[in-house]
Amino acid sequence: MPTEVILPKVDMDMATGQISRWFAEEGARVKKGDVLFEIETDKAAMEIDAPASGILRDVSGKEGVDIPVGAPVAWIYADDESYGAKQDKAPISPLEGEMSTKSTEGVASEGTAKSLSTTLALSPVEPTPPDRPLAGHPPLEGEGKTRATPLARRLAREAGLNLSGISGTGPHGRVVKADIDAVLSSPLEGEVSAKRTEGVVSGGTAFAPSPVEATPPDRPAAGHSPLKGEGDVLRLFEEGSYELVPHDNMRKTIARRLVEAKTTIPHFYLTLDCELDALLSLRTQLNAAATVKKTDKGEAPAYKLSVNDMVIKAMAMALKAVPDANASWTESAMVKHRHADVGVAVSIPGGLITPIIRKADEKTLSVISNEMKDLASRARSRKLKPEEYQGGTTAVSNLGMFGIKDFAAVINPPHATILAVGAGEERAVVKNGEIKIATVMSVTLSTDHRAVDGALGAELLVAFKKLIENPMGMLV
Repeated sequence: MPTEVILPKVDMDMATGQISRWFAEEGARVKKGDVLFEIETDKAAMEIDAPASGILRDVSGKEGVDIPVGAPVAWIYADDESYGAKQDKAPISPLEGEMSTKSTEGVASEGTAKSLSTTLALSPVEPTPPDRPLAGHPPLEGEGKTRATPLARRLAREAGLNLSGISGTGPHGRVVKADIDAVLSSPLEGEVSAKRTEGVVSGGTAFAPSPVEATPPDRPAAGHSPLKGEGDVLRLFEEGSYELVPHDNMRKTIARRLVEAKTTIPHFYLTLDCELDALLSLRTQLNAAATVKKTDKGEAPAYKLSVNDMVIKAMAMALKAVPDANASWTESAMVKHRHADVGVAVSIPGGLITPIIRKADEKTLSVISNEMKDLASRARSRKLKPEEYQGGTTAVSNLGMFGIKDFAAVINPPHATILAVGAGEERAVVKNGEIKIATVMSVTLSTDHRAVDGALGAELLVAFKKLIENPMGMLV
């Protein structure tokens, strides 16, 4: 029986992925473990190995096209296996394309996407809990209480159907794709589609108001602002005066996560000014003391510290000094972290990513500096592993290199804090009644009020300021 090759799940938030490049063509002979294709998620590009040896056939996964996680993208026929009709292959579940049947939850092996295909295709799947909405999407009314497959939920959401009124024909009354199709193909289809949920749908029959008169194209739909939807936006601009650039997976994920973070996390902000002169002086001394090592490009210092490296260290040590602030909020319990894992926002083409310095409180400045340079380089080429950018206990976002004086950053769940770092600049400060010139940096701590109260957040920021202004404390 031929081996199915599926699109694996290599990211916790991943629902779809794109094949950026095939390394083998239709009809090519491949060996188990050979790199078969490269998958591009919203944050990384990873090579996927062939799950078996044989001839690659029926390559359906097209490059540059969104493909659902778990969907088959090709088949591998053994050398002694005849290439026949589709029915010769392993039967596809009636829930084909629904993520639960080919779920890849918890499969990552040593943090790499390599050799995932075989494991993913054979992994048993725990049914999606009925009260858990599709990741990243707010549930429709009643949706969280209705048993439905992920694909059925997505189709219902796109069609504007209320899942609570649909009778499921799947196991234990679960709503499946066929149930959604039955509703949409019913004689009253027009009354339940078109993004409306006024009526209740049950067993494929719609109970809805009388047919609705179509909204004229030059008039926004009732109850919606003129900027609701792409069509309404485009009407505001002269045809030919713009171009449309489709959103890629990264931009879609950034948009979804930012909306989720900003609308579900009660942010509050604390700002302090930190004097940098002592830190800049220490940084100069440490860089001058760096030993020289040989590299492929010749001799180079063993490390070169940046202000941001020292900010990362100071933030990590501040969290250790104020452990109650090193937390994550969940509905049932507060997660108190034993280590300070600091994420650092890195700008990459099309968006940003936050690689994480694990246990930054325990690492030296030189280790943090070299590790950060490596992570940033691989982030820009989308070569990070999932465990290198997922999780963390806090984050740092630095726009000082652009001359930004101060700003407020959006918290990145599951973090409870994020530190926004502005530019260091010479300012007039008053000391002992006299005006002095000092290099000052403004920082703003965005805080999740559910996990960190105002006084606790202030205590954390004061601890950070103390380390920045007395940087020798980061060396002992």
